[in-house]
Amino acid sequence: MKYVLLGRLDAAWAGKQADRLKKAEAKLKELGIKLESIHYTQGKYDFVDVVDVPDAEAMLSFSVWYAGQGFGRIESLPAFEPKSFEAAVKKAAK
Repeated sequence: MKYVLLGRLDAAWAGKQADRLKKAEAKLKELGIKLESIHYTQGKYDFVDVVDVPDAEAMLSFSVWYAGQGFGRIESLPAFEPKSFEAAVKKAAK
């Protein structure tokens, strides 16, 4: 399952990018989450990542861990492939 992560950095960690990223990548690996892409943004969110997770519990564990480290906050959104969306539309039409 893919998720889109919308993240906000805590001000204390904004200047410690390499350290935060190293710790986050290690935790992702430990939880079996594959980091597919990282994009830094301007506006409400500081970054948008795409990850592939083994299950929703792994995603929740990472989000709780991330906040607990004081890095900031993450909103995680399940991301569906076009085929899944099309199947859902067909089921909804019945």
